[in-house]
Amino acid sequence: MNVTIEIHYEAASKLMQRASFPTRGRKPEQVALDFWKEIKKELSYRVELEQVFAGGEDITELVKRLERHELHNVFNDNLPF
Repeated sequence: MNVTIEIHYEAASKLMQRASFPTRGRKPEQVALDFWKEIKKELSYRVELEQVFAGGEDITELVKRLERHELHNVFNDNLPF
């Protein structure tokens, strides 16, 4: 099954990117977060997530919550330093 993800964000100006991805058993918010990470990696400046749609449904808060959760896990790992 495929899901169409549309991400609105602000960098130097307001931008939008849309793409269709296979879900491969993942939830749409995880697919969207992976897409958002790729966008951020491609840009060399600060970007801010504004809205995320999956199949026309607004999943912005789900994606932001998932991103915060992942960051929280990174900082709470038992790092050796």
